[in-house]
Amino acid sequence: MTAETENLIIVPRRHFGRIIGAAIVCIALAAIVRAFAVGQIEWNYVAEFLTVPVILSGLVNTIVMAILAMVLGITLGVVFAVMRLSANPVLSKTAIGYIWFFRAVPALLQLLLWFNLALVFPTLGIPGLFAFKTVDVMTPFVAALLGLGIQQGAFTAEVVRAGLLSVDNGQYEAAQTLGMTRLQLLRRIIMPQAMRVIVPPIGNEFIGMVKLTSLASVIQFAEILHSAQNIYYANSRVIELLIVAAIWYLVVVTVLSLIQGRIEAYYARGVAAPAQR
Repeated sequence: MTAETENLIIVPRRHFGRIIGAAIVCIALAAIVRAFAVGQIEWNYVAEFLTVPVILSGLVNTIVMAILAMVLGITLGVVFAVMRLSANPVLSKTAIGYIWFFRAVPALLQLLLWFNLALVFPTLGIPGLFAFKTVDVMTPFVAALLGLGIQQGAFTAEVVRAGLLSVDNGQYEAAQTLGMTRLQLLRRIIMPQAMRVIVPPIGNEFIGMVKLTSLASVIQFAEILHSAQNIYYANSRVIELLIVAAIWYLVVVTVLSLIQGRIEAYYARGVAAPAQR
């Protein structure tokens, strides 16, 4: 350091853009809070209905449906991802067709199609052995599970396929030289390495599934939004019951986000963190 530079004062960089941006965000938040504070909202009703049995039952149904639909979706996704990568053209083309169709048709439309399946197939079963009336089998719960789970399988198949492709080909070749079967190769070598790529998007899909269950209200499945609607149809407290449903969605998604972060950290062990800019 020279004599000329010893007397210089270091002035920290001014981030005027950050200051302005923070001010705009604070003003917007203050305006939103004020709107809810002075709006025609009876907050005592929100507190009252937040824990009523009907709402809590709808919350449980939402969580159960999201879990079951994701289990079905992940199972189908893994199966069709493996089929998609198969050298067998029949399996590969079948998987491509499944993914194309169920990703193209909107989830709400799929729910309605499953719920009204009796119009196409009046009975289900094996002719001469047993048969059931479709209208008795295709309850709102079953229709919601099939509609959400099968569609999720199409999206999950692409996520799993990307994870499998992220593993170096040398891993496949090394496992084959050890005499492993394809199933052993996937279970012991490939899937554990692919999980680092698969887990983050699957976690996001699960969070999305929790919110997607609200579509099942149109087929009368008693999830949390449907439960809130049934109450406000009776007492006309529309915004209050919608806020109750929103609060529970926020709680569930927050918990799932924390769990997802833990799982991602587990599978990211040993991977260098990206450099901070």
